[in-house]
Amino acid sequence: MNTANIEEGKNISEERVSVELIINNLAKLLRIERKVLELSDELGDEGTNAMASDFIREQEKLVWMFSAWLNS
Repeated sequence: MNTANIEEGKNISEERVSVELIINNLAKLLRIERKVLELSDELGDEGTNAMASDFIREQEKLVWMFSAWLNS
């Protein structure tokens, strides 16, 4: 049984396709990380909350940069 939600890229030779795959996978990770952020906040787990927040901030920046590259 395969439960992974992150799409694996195979034999990608076009840069646009690879960047789109990265953006889509980061969006999936961000949804999961936001759930972790909500749960850690509810539980008062400041360490996990800070770590999740840092991951989200950096990955949102990556999505923004890759999206800007696609639209240039």
